[in-house]
Amino acid sequence: MVTRTDASTRRQQILKEAARLFAERGFHGVGVDEIGAAVGISGPGLYRHFPGKDAMLAELLVGISGQLLTGGRRRVEECPGDPAALLDSLIEGHIDFALDDRPLIVLHDRELERLRDSDRKLVRQLQRQYVELWVEAVRARYAPLTEVEARTAVHAVFGLLNSTPHLSRPDAPPSRAAAAALLHRLARGAFDAAAPQ
Repeated sequence: MVTRTDASTRRQQILKEAARLFAERGFHGVGVDEIGAAVGISGPGLYRHFPGKDAMLAELLVGISGQLLTGGRRRVEECPGDPAALLDSLIEGHIDFALDDRPLIVLHDRELERLRDSDRKLVRQLQRQYVELWVEAVRARYAPLTEVEARTAVHAVFGLLNSTPHLSRPDAPPSRAAAAALLHRLARGAFDAAAPQ
C-alpha cells in the first residue's frame, strides 16, 4: 500500500530529477521517459504524480519562490530588533538555497517564460515580497540608506549569490563550507560598501 508520505517523497524525487535534467539539457530537451527513468518508474507512471512537464516546471519555480519567502519571514520573526543578525540570517538562508538548489537558479533564468501567465505572475509576486523583506532589513541595518539604494544593493547581492551554478570547476570544487563562508563575506561586503559614508 502506498502511503501519502511515500507519494510525497516520490513527488520530491521526481521534482529533484526533473530540475537537474531541465537545468542540464533544457526543458524541451528532456522527455517524461527520461525523468521517469531517473527515479525508477516509467514515463507514463509520472502522470500519477503530475499532469505533465509543464506542471513539474511550475511546481519547481513557484515552490522555491514560496519556500524562500516563508524562510525569509521565519528569519524576520527570529531576529526581532537586531538588524545585523537578521541580515546575516537572510544571507545564510539565501546561500543555503544558492548552494543546494543550483538547478533551480538555472531553471529560473532559462525557463521562467515557459510558465503559464498565472504561474509566472505568482512567481513574480512571491519574489517581490521576498525582496521587500531584504530591503527592509538592509535599510534597518544601514540607515539612512534610501529605499532605492537598498533595493539596488539587494538585487546586486542576489546576482552575486545566484551565480553559484558557475562557481566550481569539476576538477577543483571548493568545499560547501568554504563556499558558504566566502559568499557570506562577499554579500556583507557589498552591503557595507553600499552604506552611506
